Amino acid sequence: MIDYLQRNQELVLEALGEHVVLALLPVLIGIVVSLPLGYLGVRFPRLYQPMVNVCGILYSIPSLALFVILPVVIGTKVLSPVNIVVALSIYTVALLARTVADGLRSVDRTLTDAATAMGYRRIRRLFGVELPLALPVVLAGLRVATVSNISLVSVGALIGVGGLGALFTRGFQLFYAEPIIVGVLLSVLLAGIADLLIVLVQRALTPWARLSAGRV
Repeated sequence: MIDYLQRNQELVLEALGEHVVLALLPVLIGIVVSLPLGYLGVRFPRLYQPMVNVCGILYSIPSLALFVILPVVIGTKVLSPVNIVVALSIYTVALLARTVADGLRSVDRTLTDAATAMGYRRIRRLFGVELPLALPVVLAGLRVATVSNISLVSVGALIGVGGLGALFTRGFQLFYAEPIIVGVLLSVLLAGIADLLIVLVQRALTPWARLSAGRV
């Protein structure tokens, strides 16, 4: 395997870089879109259940089917990386929108009432009180979405765009185990690093959670 890496270093690094972009760009898009959607689901309770139902339906669509259908829907080429980004953004929003809503719903009402009594207006209360307290729930969903995206990118290799998944197809086509092993190991390593980074961010942003755990 080491010999394969030395002989194909440029190919592997290119696949790894593509994998990172295709997996993490949808996460960023998903965060931006899901935050207002989740808030609306809490702000207007009648929207919560329909939002949950729609998100559940979107998340249940098989990834390969979505990759194939999207070029017809959005007018891109079959081999365009945009298809992967859009598909994974849909999955990320479908997962995070409900997570954001559930996180905001889990905030103790007495705390938000106290913030209102102190003069916090709606937007300031959201970003200054509610969202920070909802972070543990939101970031737990973000961890799932990120790791899922990293694994789903490889499926895109079946339509010609898949980051490290290209190593899988190359290995299967050539009956050669080394690229498959390298692809699997790098995918697992990438998922582990991404998950660890989110955990570290959560610990940095929610120091009160560690203090509470220490008192238990």
